[in-house]
Amino acid sequence: MAADTVPVTGWGRTAPTAARLIRPRTYGEAALAVRDCGARGGIARGLGRAYGDAAQNAGGAVLDMTGLDRVHAIDADGGTVLCDAGVSLHRLMQVLLPLGWFVPVTPGTRYVTVGGAIGADIHGKNHHVSGSFSRHVLSLELLTADGDVRTVVPGTPLFEATAGGMGLTGVILTATVRLQPVQTSLMSVDTERANDLDDLMARLADTDHRYRYSVAWIDLLARGRATGRAVLTRGDHAPLDALPPGTRARRDPLSFRTSRLPAAPSFLPEGLLSRTTVGLFNELWYRRAPRARTGQLQRIPAFFHPLDGVPHWNRVYGPGGFVQYQFVVGHGREDALRRIVRRISERRCPSFLAVLKRFGEADPGWLSFPVPGWTLALDIPAALPGLAGFLDELDEEVAGAGGRVYLAKDSRLRPELLAAMYPRLADFRALRAELDPRAVFTSDLSRRLHL
Repeated sequence: MAADTVPVTGWGRTAPTAARLIRPRTYGEAALAVRDCGARGGIARGLGRAYGDAAQNAGGAVLDMTGLDRVHAIDADGGTVLCDAGVSLHRLMQVLLPLGWFVPVTPGTRYVTVGGAIGADIHGKNHHVSGSFSRHVLSLELLTADGDVRTVVPGTPLFEATAGGMGLTGVILTATVRLQPVQTSLMSVDTERANDLDDLMARLADTDHRYRYSVAWIDLLARGRATGRAVLTRGDHAPLDALPPGTRARRDPLSFRTSRLPAAPSFLPEGLLSRTTVGLFNELWYRRAPRARTGQLQRIPAFFHPLDGVPHWNRVYGPGGFVQYQFVVGHGREDALRRIVRRISERRCPSFLAVLKRFGEADPGWLSFPVPGWTLALDIPAALPGLAGFLDELDEEVAGAGGRVYLAKDSRLRPELLAAMYPRLADFRALRAELDPRAVFTSDLSRRLHL
């Protein structure tokens, strides 16, 4: 296997480091790469959509697992798939939708691998109903630091350390995943506007149980009485009888069609996303949204992954990149959420990709992010003056409210706050020390947070 030393960065492009990039194409090559990754260790990497430094390893090895991308078996009656960890959710949708099945959980991009979905224990718009991705994993094969390949199943410590463990327990080779049955590849979508944050939270709390998928775009530049105004979008998989007769959709209800716009330019100047430009965008986006609309039919990419239609959309933040900051606070801590939203609004952070969701029951992964409550994710240009100190203050607020930040999007959290945010951290560290005493599996994230 050839190994070139190349710059490696997360999707936010904020903290690039150089590593030897290795691309195994067989399980044997993956085992060889782990054995020979060197003193700085190695970490598995999928399609590079973790925003921060979780799939980077300065001076060490990074294993690009996208060469292992076979779909091995589909149980079209029972609704399960066995596939390599390098298979993307996009590929699974292409293969599974014509058979009447959909992935159980998808984040805001379908360009993540199954291994990455487990390692970050991704969540989507349906967490209040379906939980995180790992809840639907029936088993996985894990290449550990000693060279063994272990079959790992839910309910065991190794599974709970691996689900959300950011690749630090080993290299996931395959997974068997339980799927979601669907009749069509369209979504039935309801959209409404909320006047402010309290209005939005009340609508979510009162009606989320009616929908499988629910998310709100929130205007974090609005102030005063409009603070937290939002566009709320909820939906379900459209049944066959909801499709108009005689249409292409009715004739081919399970067709998975995508579209792509031109890629973002390779270079854009800093400051393009200023308070003024983002403020204008937010005003337009809010005003053009319907006050209330029900039953609109949307294709799956438009509902789940609108930004996937713009290749390299992360370039719009300029060469300095951006920080994606996501936190969760529990039910009963709504005052903390209100304070944080108010502080972001008063700070005038130019964020046009800001979403609020409700999480349901917590998942068993020791480092899994979701807990029952409210999660806010927002993007901020990294070059914003004073951003580091401001986010440190928000971290303190989140930790003080019993909340946590999402490690798959982090590149800057201070390690002393981690134990307060993740109560099972000591268990994770102990299992990892026993399983991998030489720290073969290492990343920039693990060094920074002493994982």
